[in-house]
Amino acid sequence: MVEKMGLQPLQAIIPQSAAKGLSASEVTDQFGSFLSDAITKLNTQQQQVDQLNDKFAKGEISDVHQLIIASEKASLGLELTVQLRNKVIDAYQEVMRMQV
Repeated sequence: MVEKMGLQPLQAIIPQSAAKGLSASEVTDQFGSFLSDAITKLNTQQQQVDQLNDKFAKGEISDVHQLIIASEKASLGLELTVQLRNKVIDAYQEVMRMQV
């Protein structure tokens, strides 16, 4: 069975913080912790794939599907992270080009 990924959209975080009347620094801290948690989860997925690869190489895993599914999850997570980074860099560069 394929497990549901534990990613939360940013839309679920930002309106809640705006409704609570949080300051900009508190929202920044929340966003930073969200990104930190996402990177930690991505790292955990990569480590699980490495462990499954080692077990497969030793012949301890007979079901290759587990390895392929875990590998694709980690690959998609990494691709999402790279695309998110690219969008953040583009947004930063756009802000820096604005004239004051």
